[in-house]
Amino acid sequence: MPLLGIIFAGRDPAAYLEIPPTTRYVRQAGFSWPWFAFFTVADLLLMAGLLWAVRCGHRKKPGTPEGSASPGAFPWWGWAGLALCLSNWLLAWQRFSWFWLFQPHTFLPIWAGFILAVNALAVKRSGSCLLLRRPLRFVLLFPASAGFWWFFEYLNRFVQNWYYTGIEGMGPGAYSYFSSLAFATVLPGVLSMIDLLSTVPALGRGLARCRPIRLPPPRWVAPATLAAAGAGLALIGRFPDQLFALLWVSPLLIFLAIQALTGRRTLLQPLRSGDWRPVVIPALAALACGFFWEMWNYFSLARWTYSIPHVQRFHLFEMPILGYGGYLPFGLACLAAGMPVIGDPFNQADRY
Repeated sequence: MPLLGIIFAGRDPAAYLEIPPTTRYVRQAGFSWPWFAFFTVADLLLMAGLLWAVRCGHRKKPGTPEGSASPGAFPWWGWAGLALCLSNWLLAWQRFSWFWLFQPHTFLPIWAGFILAVNALAVKRSGSCLLLRRPLRFVLLFPASAGFWWFFEYLNRFVQNWYYTGIEGMGPGAYSYFSSLAFATVLPGVLSMIDLLSTVPALGRGLARCRPIRLPPPRWVAPATLAAAGAGLALIGRFPDQLFALLWVSPLLIFLAIQALTGRRTLLQPLRSGDWRPVVIPALAALACGFFWEMWNYFSLARWTYSIPHVQRFHLFEMPILGYGGYLPFGLACLAAGMPVIGDPFNQADRY
């Protein structure tokens, strides 16, 4: 859809398919207080909704249900993951002369160690984790994740809200290979964090007993949602300063619309029975992973830098503070993309 929008606008699509993406052909608008205020209100409303749901979960959390998993010891491979993560964090932020050849490639071991540590912490809290319950499917998440994030890289070509430095001199093959290795950690990281947060009683059990939400019939809403989200993607390259946020919102809406149109259980459907877990926990998980993504990126050699219209001010690491709001819908998109591989993490039959 974005490429068709570019072609219909009479632009040359070749620039949008460049590998590696080093050409800065989109000029973003400068900082704007009215737009900043608009996105501040939007982010505050999202955060207020999350906080309300967490408070509801804290008040509704029941006692430990019969048959639930028992806590376990922190496994040895969790300590190995922590050591891998912390050692490569040190190497990523330093400039040791003997390490120069591997300096741009510390992202993968940092996040591999992080994923192991998060799964180990889930074992300690509940006696189980995503990695141990479905090891083969967990492995399949890595190639699925690479394709999943390449899709967002493709969408970013039309708005260029982030770009990479430290990749100069890489050819198309090397860039595609090393990028795919890094992108392969996105879904395992977010889904492992979802699994860990589900062990928190106020989130995992309390959010299952919140206030029900009445939703309109999906057969009426889904076609309109799909059409609107598709049109938004077709226009992001034409109006990148106005529609850049759709990079995160439209894919989620398309996921939800397709789920509804094919008769599948959507992420929003549990809200009808007061189960807020599939909405709140993925958003919080992506926000938590986002903090670590941005932190470890900050002093790395090969890194990304942001250029977001209207809100490019008040940074936390490289990210403008309001940009963290994009992680909330992204978490739900991660869950929707991961469910065909690992099943529904909030369904007892899929979970154990």
